[in-house]
Amino acid sequence: MIYQISDGTVFFGANDVFSGIDFQVNENERIALIGRNGSGKTTLLNVMTGEVELTGGQVIKNSRIEIAYLKQNELALSTKTVREELYSVFEKLIEKEKRLAELSDQLNKEHTDKLINEYSRLEEEFKYEGGYTYESEIKTIIAGFGFGEEVLERNLQSFSGGEKTKIAFAKLLLRKPDLLLLDEPTNHLDLSTIEWLESYLAKYKKAMVLVSHDRVFLDRCVNVVYELEYGGIKRYPGNYSSYVEQKKNDFEKQQSAYNRQQKDIKRLEELIEKFRYKKNKAAFAQSKIKYLERLEKIDDPKKADTKAFKAHFVSGVRGGKQVLSLDNYTVGYNNKPLCTVNLEIKRGDRICIMGDNGTGKSTLLKSIIDEIEPLSGYKMLGHQIEIGYFDQNLANFNNGNTVLEEIWNEHPELTQTEIRSVLGTFLFTSDEVFKEVRVLSGGEKVRLSLAKLMLDRGNFLILDEPTNHLDIISKEALENSLKEFDGTILFVSHDRYFIKEIATSCLVIENGQTKLYTDGYKDYIDSHTKEEVKKVTEDKVEQPPVKQKQKTKYNLKKIEEEISNLEELLEEHRALRYEPEYYQDSARMQELDEEIDEIHNKIHAQEELWELAMIEEEEKGK
Repeated sequence: MIYQISDGTVFFGANDVFSGIDFQVNENERIALIGRNGSGKTTLLNVMTGEVELTGGQVIKNSRIEIAYLKQNELALSTKTVREELYSVFEKLIEKEKRLAELSDQLNKEHTDKLINEYSRLEEEFKYEGGYTYESEIKTIIAGFGFGEEVLERNLQSFSGGEKTKIAFAKLLLRKPDLLLLDEPTNHLDLSTIEWLESYLAKYKKAMVLVSHDRVFLDRCVNVVYELEYGGIKRYPGNYSSYVEQKKNDFEKQQSAYNRQQKDIKRLEELIEKFRYKKNKAAFAQSKIKYLERLEKIDDPKKADTKAFKAHFVSGVRGGKQVLSLDNYTVGYNNKPLCTVNLEIKRGDRICIMGDNGTGKSTLLKSIIDEIEPLSGYKMLGHQIEIGYFDQNLANFNNGNTVLEEIWNEHPELTQTEIRSVLGTFLFTSDEVFKEVRVLSGGEKVRLSLAKLMLDRGNFLILDEPTNHLDIISKEALENSLKEFDGTILFVSHDRYFIKEIATSCLVIENGQTKLYTDGYKDYIDSHTKEEVKKVTEDKVEQPPVKQKQKTKYNLKKIEEEISNLEELLEEHRALRYEPEYYQDSARMQELDEEIDEIHNKIHAQEELWELAMIEEEEKGK
């Protein structure tokens, strides 16, 4: 155990954020905090950083552990170059490197035992602490965030706010804190960066706690889930899919226990009613009344607060079969093209536009709705096609309006009762309809925007990142409503689960050109995987034949076989997480996770041996 909250409670004013929770982080655990928006996830992270104090309970932690949290504006005022900022993480290593160089020069002049011993000791420390790999690690991480090596020489003030956040994130990962805290780390990252980050965090050797609504990301990165719900918290071993299965089983068990108890209560109430007025049975009836009063009632799980909005998107008119035609349609800014698109959209299509940040996805959507002029090409909307647009920036509001006024101003033909009924389905109830738009959270603004979109009754929905700011329950509600929509959808999203559930086709933008995958996200993934395999195969074919070398200290072939065997063993152990005998038994799941961590450690050790073997091979080839 490296961090623990015991019987923790946080009050803000008269409101409980959470009460009496027990939360624990063990070494090497990668933990997800999940729950509805407002359930206290970010508050719990702030307790861990020390920014928020517990109202009650206690924190127990190892005083020597380093806890690090990504702050959005951490590098906002820095005037350093990227190199200076990132290399500062390795300040002690760089000092040792300089000292080793000095000792090396001295050893060339005099060969004393004192110098040799100091050099040997320092060189061993330098090697153990990553002295020979830190520079390549910096380059790997900045490449993972989509930067080239040339950015190292740029001043931080030349970057946008989003780019500075990425660099701050890179710096945080390079620090390798004992406990890494991440709040929505995939926000504003493109798919390729998210996939790289997943791969990196899945191999993170220390502890991590993250908040995310990206279900695929959670599945691939975490091995423990804590759910914050109704002011309490519950631990589930395994990844997100395992949590969903365990939660379902818990629901079924509670429903069964609730039904049995209700049946028993009904039977006892009938007995009481039958005998309470009979003189010789009155004492029996009174004992049963007292029993019922003392009985700890089981809550009906169906009445739990799992409320989600209930959007029902319906087209006002059916519209033509041909929805949109784009012919050599080029979009961009200041005569600088971003992408050229040729696309035919027919009624009922649900097309996701994918691509890295800056490739022109949002620009294309804004051009289609005539907010931005295209640079060239041809666009034709079909007969009676009416567009409904969702803006990811949530800018189409009058901040001075109340929630009620925001809808009523656009739909004056509706009565207040009708508008309040619609707002109620989007979880704006009672006095919440009189809140000003300016004070709404991101999630509330998304719900309000979706309410407006539903009332517009367009038959062609153009959605730019509609799941941003939504918690998982709300995402699922939106997915269900869009699946039932009778019109056409063109959307941009980085949420892979959402894309998989909604898209019938994927239009991928890369290097200014587009490619349409007509069988949805699976088609894109399958093609992407085949291309990667082909590239690896071609690279192997193109490699020159290896010269015969003398026997080395390390057996490369044997190490590679060992790594392959360990990776197969790792996959077998991971598969066990989905077996009932494991996810229903927290003790066995804990043992399994420890075995998985041990296999990870063995793989890492073999990979280090492999690197040493490769260095030796290269040295002998010179």
